[in-house]
Amino acid sequence: MSNLEKTLIVIKPDGFKKGLVGKIISRFEDRGFQIVNLKLFQFDVDSAGRFYEAHKDKHFFDELVSFICSGNTVGCIIEGNNAISTVRLMIGNTKSTEALPGTIRGDYGTGFTDNIIHASDSVESFIKESKIIFN
Repeated sequence: MSNLEKTLIVIKPDGFKKGLVGKIISRFEDRGFQIVNLKLFQFDVDSAGRFYEAHKDKHFFDELVSFICSGNTVGCIIEGNNAISTVRLMIGNTKSTEALPGTIRGDYGTGFTDNIIHASDSVESFIKESKIIFN
């Protein structure tokens, strides 16, 4: 049974600086996902604050905003069967030190904010987040 979905991934400044954009995107393409939209950009403080709004009351909010604004990022909307849940499995635990080898964060991440990639965790967050990046 097919459950065609779209989701958003954001390759964070650490992933961009390490030259991992092509490797990361190819992992999703190899898994059968299609790229629907792709954008190189840099977050400003306002858009980063809206992007991470769900975390605004947490102690690490300012660190998240500062890090995501620190360099170029790549936003990518991908589409495929069960995209949201499958992509979340492929990227691994938010804390890179706890992410399993073979996941993107487990293979490339080094910390909590510097964890290479973000992926929407629901249809609602995909809609909200993709509007911030792709207007």
